[in-house]
Amino acid sequence: MGGMTAHAGTIHPPKIETFDVANRTNTDPKGIARAVEEYRVEPFGLYLARPTPGRAQFHYLESWLLPALGLRLTDFWFRPGHERDQDFYLDIVSVERDDATWRTTDWYLDLVVREGERVDVVDIDELLAAAGAGLLTAGEARRALEIAYDAVDGLAAHGYRVDRWLATHGIELTWRRR
Repeated sequence: MGGMTAHAGTIHPPKIETFDVANRTNTDPKGIARAVEEYRVEPFGLYLARPTPGRAQFHYLESWLLPALGLRLTDFWFRPGHERDQDFYLDIVSVERDDATWRTTDWYLDLVVREGERVDVVDIDELLAAAGAGLLTAGEARRALEIAYDAVDGLAAHGYRVDRWLATHGIELTWRRR
């Protein structure tokens, strides 16, 4: 999850994550492959649901990769005492697909949605530091900002309701616990 503040000299390269539908694995940016309980491919994107072993803050996650929107939309199942004031976490990403393998490259910028209330843009400092360090091209940084602005505008226009905003794009998401 984002939220970390970038400091001079500590900015990391873009995080790349792999989603292997055929083998039901999700490989994180550190190369650790985790078992996925459910993958679902839809015309508009990819759904995954999996436990998060070793995470103190949350024990499960559900995500949708939405390539046309440049988003990974995640619902974290927080452990008691680690709850956050959020309903959805949206990573700004590029998504590539090669048959049954999907790959995201995280473009640093994130959106935190509190349904019906607000959306917060976070990690702008990381995006700017990465672009300044040459880890993103100017075009990628600009595209990340455009994706974020479009999402914020769309969410605001629809009462900060993710489902209502996505419906305007012909997208209807289904979740295990919602």
